[in-house]
Amino acid sequence: MKMRVSAVQYHLHTIHSFDEFAAQVEHYVKNAQEYDTEFVLFPELFTTQLMSIGDENGDALPITALPSFTEQYIELFQSLAAKYEMYLIGGTHIIEEQGKLYNTAFLFYPDGRVGQQKKIHITPWEVKGWNMGAGDSLQIFETDKGKVAMIICYDIEFPEWVRIAKARGADVIFCPSCTDDRHAFHRVRYTSHARTIENQVYVVLTGTVGSLPTVDFMRANFGQAAILTPNDIPFPPRGVLAEGEINNDMLVTADLDIQLLYDVREKGSVTTWRDRRTDLYTDWK
Repeated sequence: MKMRVSAVQYHLHTIHSFDEFAAQVEHYVKNAQEYDTEFVLFPELFTTQLMSIGDENGDALPITALPSFTEQYIELFQSLAAKYEMYLIGGTHIIEEQGKLYNTAFLFYPDGRVGQQKKIHITPWEVKGWNMGAGDSLQIFETDKGKVAMIICYDIEFPEWVRIAKARGADVIFCPSCTDDRHAFHRVRYTSHARTIENQVYVVLTGTVGSLPTVDFMRANFGQAAILTPNDIPFPPRGVLAEGEINNDMLVTADLDIQLLYDVREKGSVTTWRDRRTDLYTDWK
């Protein structure tokens, strides 16, 4: 079985209305439809672009204003998923629950269903700058192409978390990311490669590009989409099916062959998933 995926290198720039945001989102979805894409991944924190709309004084909206856009955001992505008959991983959006903010990924199904995954590991600047709360559970999502998980940026740097996702049946990890410099970008990119090798899964990764000059903590972005594989003979030697041009506004598309994952787990050059020593260390079931 194969699934075609596209990852959006979403260009952040100042906008003046939600309609401008919606038009930009639909542009990427239409572009993906031209390639018969089935799953589209948007980056982490790309809805911070809405903060650049500003208030009556021309100042950027605060992070606490983002939850007020949640209903419009969900309606937009639900309608696009249905209209274009795609699964849309709507990057992440800031929601509020019981007075606390959460950085949350959304999966929009073509039939109108919506799945959510809160970010589990919160970076120091998310705590200091935005007082962000942490999620406490992992969701695995059933699709007509198999099980997938959404592992958000910093979360991919913790091997235990992806191990749990694989143990619960996920073959594809969608990783929406947002990084401001080369150091942060390469932390996410290198650990994504490690997760594909350790668990013999695919990782689809993307990040924001461009800048929001009026929005604190979003003034710089360093991003590149990549569709990553285990490093074994059936796959590209570098473990990269496709990748974008760094910091360019673009879409990256490739086909994931799910059967190849099962083949290499059974008889690959290495069988890292099968060979884990659960007699010596905890297995994640």
